[in-house]
Amino acid sequence: MSEIEQRIQELERKGLGRRLRMVSGPQGPTVLLDGRPVLLLCSNNYLGLANHPRVREAAAEAAMRWGVGAGASRLVSGTMTIHRRLEEGLAAFERSEACLLFGSGYLANIGVIGALAGRGDTIFSDELNHASIVDGCRLSHAEVVVYRHADAEHLDWSLSHHRDRRNADAGRMIVTDSVFSMDGDLAPLREIVELANAHGARTVVDEAHAIGAIGADGRGAIAQAGLEGEIDVVVGTLGKALGSYGAYVCADADTVRYLINTARALIYSTALPPPAVAAALAALELLKERPHRVERLQSNARVLRRALALEGFAVPEQGMHIVPLVGGEARAASRLCHEAIERGVFAQAIRPPTVPAESSRLRLAAMASHTPAELQTAARALGEAARAIGLDPAEIGPPLTEREIPALEPVHAESELEPFIPELEPDAAIAALEAELDAGRERLAAAVRSRSPSPFDAEHMSDEPAPSPAIAAAAGSVEARAPFDFERETAAPRAA
Repeated sequence: MSEIEQRIQELERKGLGRRLRMVSGPQGPTVLLDGRPVLLLCSNNYLGLANHPRVREAAAEAAMRWGVGAGASRLVSGTMTIHRRLEEGLAAFERSEACLLFGSGYLANIGVIGALAGRGDTIFSDELNHASIVDGCRLSHAEVVVYRHADAEHLDWSLSHHRDRRNADAGRMIVTDSVFSMDGDLAPLREIVELANAHGARTVVDEAHAIGAIGADGRGAIAQAGLEGEIDVVVGTLGKALGSYGAYVCADADTVRYLINTARALIYSTALPPPAVAAALAALELLKERPHRVERLQSNARVLRRALALEGFAVPEQGMHIVPLVGGEARAASRLCHEAIERGVFAQAIRPPTVPAESSRLRLAAMASHTPAELQTAARALGEAARAIGLDPAEIGPPLTEREIPALEPVHAESELEPFIPELEPDAAIAALEAELDAGRERLAAAVRSRSPSPFDAEHMSDEPAPSPAIAAAAGSVEARAPFDFERETAAPRAA
């Protein structure tokens, strides 16, 4: 047996073995997972824009106009007009002087941290920061001080007790996620800014799971906290709520110019493909035009949390769109994931090293394109799955039960578990949603008419798998037909 085989067997023995699961079709509320239809409850496609017709059309048009690849790095010949348009649009959206696109969120964090901190400097990092931040800190060669999760008092103590008295010019940086991807809680951004100002530290905040999900018009946790213009560097992603791929950094013009000259992850990476950039630009326009998607996401988060609480899970009704169900042991999380899939719900098991030991979990993520009925159905399936393997739902919930979960102010009052309608004038609300529905149907019908069936389509149309009981129950409800996402009209799972 080779050394690699031994390592694989050791991972399997510890319940940490991983494999790639095959998802067929677009990232909608329902997908085909390894050939079987399931409700998708672990995608970061928060606003349902990855499959929006306008987003797809923008990507297709960009491929025809600019090609499918940028061909070079940004500093060679890879900066195209479409890149500049998106950077300008994102800077305006973030109310920032300047913006710079990166190939991914991982590359953005590595590039920013490595460019702004180095030997002799000190980085103060939340203990539950994303792996891209952790790796950026390690690669920077700066001294890294890890403070307790979301603990402003410990951060204050750390800033006070870690000073380089030999070098008065040593730089200091505080870096944190705003919404933590695995716990679904908020960083204490106000306190962090106050401490940064008091201790002369630069602030870097990763808004990957906040942009498009919280804040006024989906502008993130920084905007929600009223701190726009007070964070030195904001990192955002194109691959979650905006439904595309890539990342961006917003800062003042001098900082962006400095990053262009020093961020190795930018300098030595091929620029983002034009279709991905155009898709993100279209998604950004949709986000600005139709903030009801953000409101629907927040409404769905409350629906999911209430439904889980009714099933006995230790989940508070207020909180983020990310809902962790922490079971503890890695094998238990894997078994719970398997049992949920058997019942038609896909929620991936998250295990170490992504989360701390004995805190393995299912990480649930609501999407704006879910219906309340689907989320209720998913909660019931998860409750059945937990009980089937001998787990008590009352012992499964967020890991930070001793801390108050930050509550989002409800955007609109609504009745329990009912479909969300934006609070406009009643006729205007219905007209806006129906117009979106009609426009989407027209676009999709035109696309179907212009496309000839492929041999692959013919091969698979005859053996479409039957819907799971979970999907059938949701599809038969009134909520499933709520006039929100016209793409749901064609969302039956099928191989792409």
